[in-house]
Amino acid sequence: MLTLLVIVLYIYGVEIKKARETNNWSTVFAGLTLLGLDLINEIWNGLVFAFSNYSAFWTTPGASAYIILIGWNIEIAFMFSIGGIVFAKFLPEDKNQKILGLPNRWAMAIGFTLFCVFVEILLNMGNYLIWEYAFWNWYNPILIFLIGYFHFFVGAFYVYDLPEKKDKIKVVIIIYAIGVGLLCIFGPLLMPLRIF
Repeated sequence: MLTLLVIVLYIYGVEIKKARETNNWSTVFAGLTLLGLDLINEIWNGLVFAFSNYSAFWTTPGASAYIILIGWNIEIAFMFSIGGIVFAKFLPEDKNQKILGLPNRWAMAIGFTLFCVFVEILLNMGNYLIWEYAFWNWYNPILIFLIGYFHFFVGAFYVYDLPEKKDKIKVVIIIYAIGVGLLCIFGPLLMPLRIF
């Protein structure tokens, strides 16, 4: 776990240093956006379990260094913390360029989402990620595509492309205010269930 933390910190350190030198913070904010949107997703997923008393849409099995929420362990959190940075590195400089006839931002969001859904299906087949509902399963992946990943990448490119740094900061603050607010409100509900 500590090794992963050091790798994440190193990646952010490199990107922050580069941002200070170039005054281009887009990649850093894309990374923070994707992690913040995933935090919100993980909270509502935990609430599904809390209110249904049956299952969340996705859960992680017990084999982890640390389970943060029912569907979010420390390894997954570290992955999402750098996922937006990785995504930003693949975005073409010219946001008007087309990929397969689509605006490149949308094409990249679709491509990254398809890759993530494919990996998630493999994790589910290996029992590293548990799904209980028929509408959230390998044979019905549309909700996994739309709710599980797509909006993360759309949010990341939206913030990445905002022209002003102050606007990027505002959006990221709003995302994290929602996430922290939900944790403050529902944290006590999630704690007795050992999912937070």
